[in-house]
Amino acid sequence: MPYVLGVDVGTTRTAAAVCRLGGAGRAEPELVGLGGPGGGVASSLQLTADGAFAVGEPGDPRWTAVGFARRVGDDVPIVLGSERCAAEELTALMVMWVAGQVAEREGETAAQIVLAHPPGWGPHAKGLMHQALRAVGLENVTLLAEPLAAAANHSFGRGPVGVFSLGSHAFSAAVVRPFELVAWADGIDQAAGADFDDLVFGHVRATLGREFGSLDAEDPRTRGLYGRLRRDCEAAKRVLSGTFETAIPVHLPSGPVEVPLSRARFEELIRPSVEQAVSVFERVVRGMSLEATVLVGGSARIPLISSLLPGRVVFEAAPETSVVKGAASAGRQLLLGPDDPEPIETSVLVRDDDPLLRFPVGSSLSDDEFTAPPPRPPIDITPLDLPERRSVKRVVRGLAPTGRSRARNSSEDGR
Repeated sequence: MPYVLGVDVGTTRTAAAVCRLGGAGRAEPELVGLGGPGGGVASSLQLTADGAFAVGEPGDPRWTAVGFARRVGDDVPIVLGSERCAAEELTALMVMWVAGQVAEREGETAAQIVLAHPPGWGPHAKGLMHQALRAVGLENVTLLAEPLAAAANHSFGRGPVGVFSLGSHAFSAAVVRPFELVAWADGIDQAAGADFDDLVFGHVRATLGREFGSLDAEDPRTRGLYGRLRRDCEAAKRVLSGTFETAIPVHLPSGPVEVPLSRARFEELIRPSVEQAVSVFERVVRGMSLEATVLVGGSARIPLISSLLPGRVVFEAAPETSVVKGAASAGRQLLLGPDDPEPIETSVLVRDDDPLLRFPVGSSLSDDEFTAPPPRPPIDITPLDLPERRSVKRVVRGLAPTGRSRARNSSEDGR
């Protein structure tokens, strides 16, 4: 069955969703598993020894690119070994890989691809992105700002809608109407989910005191402890969105211990950062009467955020999927039109001999009586002149899915 593919190349993870074009009524978007935890895949591309890009968990940082979607339009290239790649070319390769994975599962290519992008992309960044997508053979791609995609995942009227987005590494605030970005702001220095994890990590360090501070940071066992503890701090942050208290395990050399953390203490740690983000959102809104505010991103499920935002606040169980599902839904609307159009009155009773009617009912006009409208003035369309960029296809020969095992093998090739 024909389908529209929505793609969200986030800073941390890339997600995909499809929306069917067949059948009657509203077609709900469906998330597509890409082989990684939570259904998505890490937004990373690793240049392997054989010249191919591998998609999966980050490997050797000298050969692995991450966070490239947020750098589209940046003239500074991303260096992988001896190769220099433009951020838009790496993003296009990621979209191409996702489209290939979904096409293999569906048995056909997407009728349309909708790529969600940060609201700060201007004409230059969009032009570069379209150029990079065409270079990898993707012609039928529509670019849609992330706040517009998030709003399209919900059913609203014509009034303005706020979008509060807080992920692991990025924050943005926006006001949108259907397919119109009214106002927006990126919190460049705004704390996000990864910063909240650091605050929880600091709480554990302060609670354990000297026992934790005496660990040798150069010891490989300590580095392993730190890595595991950071993952547990992130898990505790997520758990506290649904419960009032949790405990963080710490595997010290002397034995495992647990550090309790309550929601009240966690909110005390992050409150200054959350209040700053809410302040940015309120400046973007500038007194507009919002129909609702949509919460987007994994960290947006923290209860403190919804309690501080004004007005009606809506979000779904997995707010990190709102953008990609909305991108697929918006693509379906672009191709087929709204699912529930407003009713139009078509049965108007008039007298067939009313002299005020231009064309009385039942009458006909001869060719001599018909006056054609004046021709429209010509429209001068100037194509966007973009600089010639080196294609990443000169660097890679293909894409291959990978996980931790592939990344490990690549690092063993002598690099």
